[in-house]
Amino acid sequence: MRSSTQERAMPSNSPQRILVRGVNWLGDAVMSTSALQRLREARPADHITLLTHEKLKDIWARHPSINDMQTFAPNESAWSVGRRMRREKFDIGLALPNSPRSALELWLAGIPQRVGYVRSWRNWFLTQRIQPRPGSVAMHKRSAAEINGLIRATTTQLTPALPANAHHIHQYLHLTAALGANPEPLPPLLAVPDKALAQFIERFALSPASSENPVWFGLNAGAEYGPAKRWPEEHFTTAAIEIQRRTKCRWLVFGVKTELESAMRIATNIYRATEAEFGREAAARNPHVINLAGKTSVRELCAALKFCRVLLTNDSGPMHVAAALGTPVVVPFGSTSPELTGPGLPGDTRHQLLRANAPCAPCFLRQCPIDFRCMTGISVERVVAAVLRVAG
Repeated sequence: MRSSTQERAMPSNSPQRILVRGVNWLGDAVMSTSALQRLREARPADHITLLTHEKLKDIWARHPSINDMQTFAPNESAWSVGRRMRREKFDIGLALPNSPRSALELWLAGIPQRVGYVRSWRNWFLTQRIQPRPGSVAMHKRSAAEINGLIRATTTQLTPALPANAHHIHQYLHLTAALGANPEPLPPLLAVPDKALAQFIERFALSPASSENPVWFGLNAGAEYGPAKRWPEEHFTTAAIEIQRRTKCRWLVFGVKTELESAMRIATNIYRATEAEFGREAAARNPHVINLAGKTSVRELCAALKFCRVLLTNDSGPMHVAAALGTPVVVPFGSTSPELTGPGLPGDTRHQLLRANAPCAPCFLRQCPIDFRCMTGISVERVVAAVLRVAG
């Protein structure tokens, strides 16, 4: 028999006010949309408010799973957030992150029912403590000694197959199931209003694809977590030039402000290849590459990714956003696991997730301690072929 902290809380007869403390990273936020869809489905009469970092507010604007959104600033204290939320008189609080702070905020808000996973330094703040779900897999960071041991092994030692429900989407679904929601996954969902898409096209003077105009592909060579997640920059450049040669596509290059230099180098090299093929005057008159790195808000990023026929990207926030918007992605995976944090629902055949046969992957490290074979082992030719398959 399950303990009282594990029992599912079924919806009450009268509407309740629920505060969901959202996650802080873009990719995690997208993966949590499946659980929020299920929560809305289970509790259609309840008022659901999402508390999120202000940098993610554009992701949640007018999302059909929530009634309201509250944001907090990067430097705002848990006490300040809790005090503001206390005025809203919520009945239930659900902490999606595993951090002590997220549980503390619910407690400071005076919410009588507070739900979250069992974790160190926070259990006292929760009234309904959820044990780790069956099938959950920890992202174990391998030490240099472990990695070298795997490399030295006489036979290739591949990572054992993971359970079908290992994907991180199930982490959030298991939490909302404690409030009566269906734990079966739905595809992550984001939407771009037609007005936002039109404004993006107008701002950057883009030509929508037609019989006269080539299609636009997206390229995202960055990944905020660290260099171990990044397929080499020169590989992205070479692949983009070859794809453009074969398809006559145009490229939108993405990146955050810290990735400006890399994005500029990639865009410049693509432009030079275009110039060499079509001539300087034609390339300048009709650019085949636009560098958007550091130039878009999250709202504009969503519109841009929706606009693309396909996105060539590392494992990153934009990867999850594109998939949730219906844009297929091609992703070289190295230090991370597509079974745990891949785009969309596991097994979605629209996406191409590529890996090298590296026995040390996934290591979940920010930086490779050896020779980066998990990424350099994915050839430009494989990536080009994958993009061509997806783009049709």
